[in-house]
Amino acid sequence: MENEGENRVRLHKYLADAGVCSRRKGEEYIRKGLVCVNGEKVTRLGTTVSPDEDRVEVSGKSVRPPQQDVYIMLHKPAGYISSCSQPGRKIVLDLVEVNRRVFPVGRLDRDSTGLLLLTSDGRIHHRLAHPSFDHEKEYLVQTDQPITDRDIEDLGKGVQLSDGITRPAKVSRKSKNEFSIVLREGRNRQIRRMAEALGYGITRLHRIRMGPLLLKDLLSGNWRHLTEAERSELLKSCGL
Repeated sequence: MENEGENRVRLHKYLADAGVCSRRKGEEYIRKGLVCVNGEKVTRLGTTVSPDEDRVEVSGKSVRPPQQDVYIMLHKPAGYISSCSQPGRKIVLDLVEVNRRVFPVGRLDRDSTGLLLLTSDGRIHHRLAHPSFDHEKEYLVQTDQPITDRDIEDLGKGVQLSDGITRPAKVSRKSKNEFSIVLREGRNRQIRRMAEALGYGITRLHRIRMGPLLLKDLLSGNWRHLTEAERSELLKSCGL
């Protein structure tokens, strides 16, 4: 699928980030016609560029900011594995086209869908995945039979698994066989195992939120770069 959004920045900010000049001086260069984007002279101050795609020149000299980490939101469809390599299997990196090496954070199993973060920032994985950082992950869950109020309550209190009891979670009913759950930990196949321990199978497991990031209306199989505001909130939530 094609990317639904571009990580674009104002041209004068791009020049400042590249160390060419201040933003104000960058505006002056643009007005004077000293700046070209992809070989074409640009004089409009509101022009935006994609740091990953566009070629920017000032007075004929190519300029580029230091390479920055990439943060991508993917709406993972069912059938894809959250891995960088799995010979003979469909992996989430097959859905994304970027010029940087990225890896999935907070994995979803093959049959699960929803929000998956891909990044080149190696600092993020531990801070999002480790329970000591208390990052919330929210899921919509459908079961193969109606779930009782008692079991909804037990899911929230904690369920005994082979590797110990789960931490308390926020659980709310959506319909007779659907609920939302907010976890602050990320054990392997945790929600499926919790449901199985109470006698239920899961027919749909869909993540809609990771920390401050919301999936919203991003279509299945599509991806986009995080906005500057989202990147800022994500890094802030990770203490970076």
